[in-house]
Order: sequence, then C-alpha cells, then structure tokens
Amino acid sequence: MDNATYTCPTNSIPLNPPSSTVINVRPTPPPPKDHLLWSICNTLYMNFCCLGFLALIYSVKTRDQNVLGNVKAAHLYSHKAKWYNILASGWNVIIPLLIIVLIVTGIVHLSNVEGSYDFFGEEGYDNFGKLFGK
Repeated sequence: MDNATYTCPTNSIPLNPPSSTVINVRPTPPPPKDHLLWSICNTLYMNFCCLGFLALIYSVKTRDQNVLGNVKAAHLYSHKAKWYNILASGWNVIIPLLIIVLIVTGIVHLSNVEGSYDFFGEEGYDNFGKLFGK
C-alpha cells in the first residue's frame, strides 16, 4: 500500500460536475373496496332474486383483480358489487316491512268488518274458518 497523498490544484475545474437526480414518487391510490362482508350478509339474509349472491360474486372478482394489480377492472367490479348490495339491502328491508304492513292492514280491516271477527281470542280459529270458508 502506498501512503502517498494526492492533491488537486485549487484552480482546476472538475471534469464531471456534481449532478442531482430527481425521482417523482406518487403515492399509489388505495385499492377499491370489495364490499365482501356486506355481500356475505346480503347473501345469507333473504337473498331476494339472488342479488346478494351476485354482489358476492362481484366482491370476489374485485378481490381477485386487486391481487392481480388490475385496478381498473377491480374498480368496475367494486362498483357493481356496491350497487347489487344496495339493491339487495333495499329489498331485505322493504319486503319484511311490506309484509308487516299488509298483515296489520288486513287485521285492522277484518276487525272493522261486520261481525267483528276476533282472531286472537278463544274462538279465533273458528272465526278464521268461518270467514274463509272452512
């Protein structure tokens, strides 16, 4: 090994001036939501016209496309899953409410009919049979 020191004259210009490299790093947007839990709930609860099942299919497709890195397709499937879930949730709320309203309306109407049928009393079954032809 050589312990010699090398010096550069102070009036010299370096051959390669120092340069800087700029790298623009943009944060990646979060992947689209897959709405999987919502889809499972809609599939298990009533599942009118298989809307919950369709939402579940699109939720799984969204998850697959997220894993593959295809954000555009994942966004499309996420959008479809969301709307199928909205439709299924709407039907899951509207249908039971409609049934309850029809039952209550029928009971109120039948209580106002001449003869006033008492369906919940001791003779309820007999009154029901008389009304509907048993």
